[in-house]
Amino acid sequence: MPGPFLGEKMSFKDRARITVRSGKGGDGHVSFRREKYVPNGGPDGGDGGRGGDVIVEIDEGLNTLSDFRNMKKYCAENGENGGKKNCHGRDGNDIIIKVPEGTVIREFNTGKVIADMSGEDRRIVLLPGGRGGNGNQHYATSRMQAPKYAQPGQDARELDILLELMVIADVGLVGYPNVGKSTLLSRVTNARPKIANYHFTTLSPNLGVVDFSDGGMVIADIPGLIEGAGEGVGLGHEFLRHVERTRVLIHIVDAAGVEGRDPVADIEAINAELEKYDPKLLEKPQVIAANKVDAIYPGSGMEDSVTRLKEHFEKNGVKVYPISAVTGEGVDELLHAAKALLDAQPKERLRFEREYFEADEALALPYTVVFDEEEGEYVIEGPRIEKMLGYTNLESEKGFAFFQNFLKDSGILEELEALGIQDGDTCRMYGLKFEYFK
Repeated sequence: MPGPFLGEKMSFKDRARITVRSGKGGDGHVSFRREKYVPNGGPDGGDGGRGGDVIVEIDEGLNTLSDFRNMKKYCAENGENGGKKNCHGRDGNDIIIKVPEGTVIREFNTGKVIADMSGEDRRIVLLPGGRGGNGNQHYATSRMQAPKYAQPGQDARELDILLELMVIADVGLVGYPNVGKSTLLSRVTNARPKIANYHFTTLSPNLGVVDFSDGGMVIADIPGLIEGAGEGVGLGHEFLRHVERTRVLIHIVDAAGVEGRDPVADIEAINAELEKYDPKLLEKPQVIAANKVDAIYPGSGMEDSVTRLKEHFEKNGVKVYPISAVTGEGVDELLHAAKALLDAQPKERLRFEREYFEADEALALPYTVVFDEEEGEYVIEGPRIEKMLGYTNLESEKGFAFFQNFLKDSGILEELEALGIQDGDTCRMYGLKFEYFK
């Protein structure tokens, strides 16, 4: 059976907090035609340009969030103001933020998921730019032929977000600190994690690729777990987060008892922490690597540790492989067993569904509904409406239906009916006009 080949190294800094800001929409312009022989020209103020979007996209060449360590704010360009002679302001340039695949974007204050940059989600508009304001030409009526008003551009929007890079690995190495996870990873790939006799733990996961003749697998060295990790003790939740996307787990245990711990009890304790965090983690296929067999000497009291591990766990279908990460003994057999489990698993990975919807946030903002007797129109305004109009595409059937549902859910339609609106009456929202039909 052909052995695994040396693969590539991937290690990373996996969390970053940044602020993103979309571009402000350009203001509409107030001006009038001034031409020879046309003493009373009409309004010709141009519209403002649209503000730039904040776009997030996956870059296949990235595997860390370290680029965000020094730059904390990302701003799109503002739209240009409109000009005279119906000149439309230039749209602002978008800003594109590139992240590694597997990055989960959360709203910082609530922790709610905005997007999971994996699978089919390769590029998203995180914050649309502000809508450009209408020039005064849009406000000419039979009674107001020289309007001196133009619509201001929609404000920029700003959001604090948390980027979390969650390992997209096939196999996760779990175990107590100092049991040999980093040593094993360095042996089977060319990943070079820092290895020493630490009694604490590696603080950042490392990834390595192991290539086989029939395909490869990505292995993640999950930082050492300690009791209480499942309840968030120390950095427990941050470490366990990386286990969620793996499809197979390799428990690394110190079979020689170098630290004076019992290997059977260690694996039971690690499984208990996994279960506290999420019981579904125990549904993942597991194998046990009984490491440091090269350090088991006659008279050490650990001569039967591998036998005890097999008797305790193999009756439940979890195979035990005695290995030495230092000498390489048994490592090939362990890797092929993990690969076989991996090949038997579905290809789908865990994806996080969106939890943060700006429509929900907009529902908490104020609005007003009044009847404009002079124009004979119902006027709906306020931050709630302005925010919704900023990120809803009313030109699409889906977007318009979404906006109608928002008006209903927020109680605006009910208030219009209370004011006596009838079918065919006109509603005005920040320069946009609609006919009402029940």
